[in-house]
Amino acid sequence: MSGQIEASEDVQEAKKGGGRKKLLILMAAPALLVAIGAGLWFGGILPPLLGMGPPPASADSREPGPRVVAFLDMPEIVTNLNAPGRRAVYVKLRSKLELARPEDGAVVQASMPRLMDLFQTYLREVRPEELRGSAGTQRLREELVARANIAVAQAGRGEAQQVRVNDVLFLEILVQ
Repeated sequence: MSGQIEASEDVQEAKKGGGRKKLLILMAAPALLVAIGAGLWFGGILPPLLGMGPPPASADSREPGPRVVAFLDMPEIVTNLNAPGRRAVYVKLRSKLELARPEDGAVVQASMPRLMDLFQTYLREVRPEELRGSAGTQRLREELVARANIAVAQAGRGEAQQVRVNDVLFLEILVQ
């Protein structure tokens, strides 16, 4: 009888070991699939397969030559800044607008009164310390581009293509 007891103990140990192997496989398989998926995703293979990548470039979508832009001179702006105290602080700003297409110049010129109003209204709320340094100049540029696009969007509503101001180029910024 002792032979049967030893054999049944061996069978039970084999069953326990088999259960551990199954558990290990069940845990390792999803982890392996996640690792493979992450490798395909970050390798750039999976997003196009899922339709998430950029659309394929066709021969018709390429532009034939270099991008053509136009520059439009803005009138000089002299206005006071939002400075605490009795002493007034003024800013003198000369700039140009970079337009997406040369034919947009007429629409921007027609919206110039609104554009000047938006620029001056914004500048009157700026504090002198906000214009210091290159970071201040960059923030000013971003705000003026946003306001310029608002002004020309209101004027160019009937246009087939949207009129767009790409950038504001500063010729002179003088804070006094």
